[in-house]
Amino acid sequence: MSSFTLDNPVFRIYAIAASLAILKMLGHGFLTVYRMIKSSGGFLNPEDTRKTISNPTPSPEQLASNDYVERARRMHRNEGENTPLFLGAGLLFVAASPSIPLAATLMLGYIAARVAHTYAYVTGRDHEVRAAFFTIGALLTIAMTVYALAAAIVVG
Repeated sequence: MSSFTLDNPVFRIYAIAASLAILKMLGHGFLTVYRMIKSSGGFLNPEDTRKTISNPTPSPEQLASNDYVERARRMHRNEGENTPLFLGAGLLFVAASPSIPLAATLMLGYIAARVAHTYAYVTGRDHEVRAAFFTIGALLTIAMTVYALAAAIVVG
């Protein structure tokens, strides 16, 4: 049986976790756009201030920094820094054939930590709270990577 088929329960766990991570990351992009439209500001490009259906009353002030929008943009950037690492580490981890309970704990634990991180970010919790959830997700990604590395060394 191939490791990378939905017949493999570990890959199925990865497929679920990876799909959730990708959808979550895309959601951050939509949140940023929603906040730009809601506040009519926080735009990045001069052409964004042209009169259009979605921007009926443009002004140069729309290019000014807007913390409401910037918070969403920072969250999206943070996802862009973490999600690809998880996706890559997860594939390596699947190739190493971990047990189902270990795979579920590490991969779904990562998703839970990232959802908690997003909640902490959206609600403006202290940096230590966000950092704690980031650290949990990062340590889970490191654990998957080290597991895969160790498995590759042992097989080699």
